[in-house]
Amino acid sequence: MASVSGVGLSWSLKVSRMPSSVSSQSRTSSRRVVKMAVSVENKPKSFTLQKSEEAFSAAKELMPGGVNSPVRAFKSVGGQPVVMDSVKGAYMWDIDGNKYIDYVGSWGPAIIGHADEEVLAALAETMKKGTSFGAPCLLENVLAEMVISAVPSVEMVRFVNSGTEACMGAIRLARAFTRRPKIIKFEGCYHGHADPFLVKAGSGVATLGLPDSPGVPRGSTIDTLTSPYNDISTVQRLFEQHQGEIAAVILEPVVGNSGFIAPKPDFHNALCQITKENGALFIFDEVMTGFRLAYGGAQEYFGITPDLTTLGKIIGGGLPVGAYGGRRGIMEMVAPAGPMYQAGTLSGNPLAMTAGIKTLERLKQPGTYEYLNKITGDLIQGILDAGKKAGHELCGGYISGMFGFFFTEGPVYNFEDAKKSDTAKFARFYRGMLEQGVYFAPSQFEAGFTSLAHTPEDIQQTIAAAEKVFQRI
Repeated sequence: MASVSGVGLSWSLKVSRMPSSVSSQSRTSSRRVVKMAVSVENKPKSFTLQKSEEAFSAAKELMPGGVNSPVRAFKSVGGQPVVMDSVKGAYMWDIDGNKYIDYVGSWGPAIIGHADEEVLAALAETMKKGTSFGAPCLLENVLAEMVISAVPSVEMVRFVNSGTEACMGAIRLARAFTRRPKIIKFEGCYHGHADPFLVKAGSGVATLGLPDSPGVPRGSTIDTLTSPYNDISTVQRLFEQHQGEIAAVILEPVVGNSGFIAPKPDFHNALCQITKENGALFIFDEVMTGFRLAYGGAQEYFGITPDLTTLGKIIGGGLPVGAYGGRRGIMEMVAPAGPMYQAGTLSGNPLAMTAGIKTLERLKQPGTYEYLNKITGDLIQGILDAGKKAGHELCGGYISGMFGFFFTEGPVYNFEDAKKSDTAKFARFYRGMLEQGVYFAPSQFEAGFTSLAHTPEDIQQTIAAAEKVFQRI
């Protein structure tokens, strides 16, 4: 029995779990039985979020906004946030017993499916040896070798605990290596919540309508220059205006934090050339795209080799992880090999390394990315066709296991284009799909993700649900 006491209220929750002997296949098709202190039938006759509402009401007295990451609060789509109980494969179950086809995938890491049996078994064996050493472990070597062999730009890698940490480390390293202070980022691109990045940052900042963030001092952002995504002329002008001062250009090679936005042809090539001509470093933030667009990430997919790369999500197999890496001559600036300091107590912990290793082993199998590309293409085309048939302005796209769509005629090349979307209509669509058992990211400004666990039947069920909802909204 789990119990939580808030200010002036308390609630308790009991979950009746299926025995471990039940096969993984039957788990994916069975509802969880959820019992609570209130009188509610075990199997709802219709869609309800009564227990989620009770849990979220308690959470708001315990955590700011009732959540530990802002987008989860459903502020941009309205209605009751969903409190989840369990995940398996391509599905999630909430504490009311509702089952969803999941296209969030823990915001990207669940590319082989949630709670994969091979990953869980490996984690169980690793846990017998301990959860954190605070000292080197052999598993770090194994995952490092896998990352270096897969990602074209990475000759050495440093593991950290989150994408935010990875991007902080990469920027500090770029400044140390070039001995320059300024960076260029793109409007709507999100590189974590560190102070220098919270300038036109997309993601949760865009979802909540915040231009920046209180608490970020001017001194932390004065050296952050911004350009619209897909706009080479602005980048060129910034280099002309700040000659000899720009350490690096950092970008999401495919934007996922303003919704899904693909680069124009030659955009990456032009950035690569501009940075090289001006003695700056080119940084791919592949926290989202790494091992998702291709085994070697977006840089393999587009044929670009940046100077530095940040990674996260998939390389931890669902556990907290991040990494940054690049050319040996740059990475040897990092302590203790060099003078640029960065450290982390849980960095390279055996659990995250184990989950990452097993996940990458699965992704390396033949046909992985062909399958992701096929089901994702079918999904996005089906949604776009259904929306346009119902008379809605809609555009979207996909690459491999990453996709997105906007409620605007488009095309969408940058964050300003994305903001033309009808967010009120997206909110109605979102809530309608939730009632149909489909879980998308609760924001117009977030990409979606498929996994190897999604079946063609899941895709067709999602399209059929979209057809119903488009007719209603």
